[in-house]
Amino acid sequence: MKNRWMMTVVGLLALGVSGLAQAEADPKLWAVVKEAFFPKRDIQEVDFLKIEAPRRAESGAQVPVTLIYDKAAANGVALKKLYVIVDANPIQLASTYHLTDMLNGFQMATRIRQETDSFVRLIGETADGKLYMGKREIRAAGGCGGTVDNNEAEVRAAAGKIKLNVDAPKFGEPATATFNIRHVMRTGLQRDLVSQGYVPAFYINKTTFTYNGKEVMTVDVGVGTSEDPYMKFSFVPDAPGKLEVVATDNEGKTFTQSLDVHS
Repeated sequence: MKNRWMMTVVGLLALGVSGLAQAEADPKLWAVVKEAFFPKRDIQEVDFLKIEAPRRAESGAQVPVTLIYDKAAANGVALKKLYVIVDANPIQLASTYHLTDMLNGFQMATRIRQETDSFVRLIGETADGKLYMGKREIRAAGGCGGTVDNNEAEVRAAAGKIKLNVDAPKFGEPATATFNIRHVMRTGLQRDLVSQGYVPAFYINKTTFTYNGKEVMTVDVGVGTSEDPYMKFSFVPDAPGKLEVVATDNEGKTFTQSLDVHS
């Protein structure tokens, strides 16, 4: 990931847009970002991948988005991975979702970071490597860098506290799950308010959801995800059971929570 990020930064400098102080999202960035992450691969823009979001976000640190893979409208295109990419962020890959049949498509409400106005892209990949894309332009600023003035003891004590909920389902039909984990999600690009040195990255890097021991979804979480990561999604439980989540951070800590699900 570090090499890809450096390649992208070099490309942006070559385009003369390294400052990223754009009045609006710059479509020229995508050519560089695409070659960093998907070199020499075709990507088809489609209607069955969508991003719902405000045209202008109130805060670049908390940009609400809903990511949609409409499986019924995909005419047999079965996606196994979804990548969320923010063209103008210093680290463009915000998250990667590994899908299973228990999701029956995908609809995820979550929050991302944006450093400046940008196109946000939802890239879907099939098992045989075909790529598809939906995109949305969102105006926002200041979500990745800036300064932090956290009480370190309080940050560490709160990190990893999980709230997990599932609406009472009708088994065999979609049920809505909500996951929220306390975590400061430091990007590694923020500066300490006192020393002005960079604060080391500290973030949740993976969450895995299982139901009755069967994988529902795994998420590779990046620093483009907002503080206190939030995910609201649907899955299809076929019987009463237990929804479990295991989250890890980049320092190797593990956090778990489980919930009994019944109608």
